[in-house]
Amino acid sequence: MTPDRRTLLADAALDVLADEGIRGLTHRAVDRRAALPLGTTSAYFRTRAALLTGLVTRLVQRDQAELHAMAEALPSLRTVEELVDGMARLTRQRLTGEGRRRSLARYACAVESVRDPELREILVPRENAGREAVRLFLSRHGVTDVENRAHTLLTCVDGLVFDRLVSGGDVPREALEGLVAAALR
Repeated sequence: MTPDRRTLLADAALDVLADEGIRGLTHRAVDRRAALPLGTTSAYFRTRAALLTGLVTRLVQRDQAELHAMAEALPSLRTVEELVDGMARLTRQRLTGEGRRRSLARYACAVESVRDPELREILVPRENAGREAVRLFLSRHGVTDVENRAHTLLTCVDGLVFDRLVSGGDVPREALEGLVAAALR
């Protein structure tokens, strides 16, 4: 199925943001990346704020689809090793290939959202099968404050991804094991 024009432009905007940063994100740059006539992006997203909102909405859609697909592919998480394996797979995806590009765009958008409540609202962590799998795992292991522990664990994993995105390399398995151990304490 061919994506609609707004989706095509939002995906092109994600690519521009990943490659050129927030300063490089212009309507013209998106037109060039999408290989469309100049003025196309501004016809669909009149302002820079509208372009950012469209980009962030698309980013969240793609992230949610990725997390749902990962959770569907995982077995029911019963052991610490299974949870760590899943988190290791997620961090690898977020640090390589297309996932790396989305991570670069995601963090640029997160910084922008500090000054833009509309973007911040779109970027608020969403319910998804991956988050639910972590909560179920913690609950099965006797954690009483499941909601806060799951949030802290996932935020820490996100922080490790950011650190490795900036400094290079993979997230060490030992770091993930330590985070899970702390969540279970």
